Amino acid sequence: MSLASSTTRRTPRPSIELEVLETEWLNPHLVRVGLGGDGFSRFEDRPETDKYVKLLFAASDPEPRQVTRTYTIRRVVPAEQRLEIDFVVHGDEGLAGPWAAAARAGDRIALMGPGGGYAPRPDAEWHLFAGDLSAVPAIAASLEALPDDASGVVLIEIDAADAPVPLTAPRGVEVRWILDPAHDPQRLAEEVRSLDWPSGEIQVFAHGEREAMKALRRILFTERELERGQVSLSGYWARGRTEDRFQAEKRESIGKIFPEG
Repeated sequence: MSLASSTTRRTPRPSIELEVLETEWLNPHLVRVGLGGDGFSRFEDRPETDKYVKLLFAASDPEPRQVTRTYTIRRVVPAEQRLEIDFVVHGDEGLAGPWAAAARAGDRIALMGPGGGYAPRPDAEWHLFAGDLSAVPAIAASLEALPDDASGVVLIEIDAADAPVPLTAPRGVEVRWILDPAHDPQRLAEEVRSLDWPSGEIQVFAHGEREAMKALRRILFTERELERGQVSLSGYWARGRTEDRFQAEKRESIGKIFPEG
């Protein structure tokens, strides 16, 4: 799932080239691409469940240039020398989605990374995961990393009834798919507000559309008075913005999830 994007203007970090092994459509909107090949031996895995890589694409608007698209890694399988990335596809829109939709075994792509910043704490007594389809790979990986006796709730906002994908979660973690074709940026926040919040140590992972994350920020920090160390909160994209514009706005007040930046 795409997190952000940027035009490569500085000397790029070392990249590795991987080969497409196969693709799998998880639903009409989501395609999983398995990557591996000889380049996998240079891939250095990380322990975070939200780890991401920057994929390198060629663009020509208006002049040839190299751009990056940042995507969460859904799964790394060292024994098979492969990693998997899920792409949301909106027809011919963008660079990464159309590439993934058309990818075939043997195609090649370069990437940089991975980076990462979140993993579920085993000592947390209750976990909240909130986001949209862009956050599903990180949420899915996090659920699989939870201990068997973990408790919590997963809230995932979708705009189509055929968007849900199978998720594996501990028995004590409830998964809810929130259908919102109207794309109300307050909807996810309202669902979080309505939860029965337990006492004890809480850990939150909330990533997705930027305005929805701003609405969640007010609930998590103002209403629930959580501490910053308890919450991983980030905007992966912004409705009505191209990925390059979204990245540029991260340096402006409109693009900041936290007012202080």
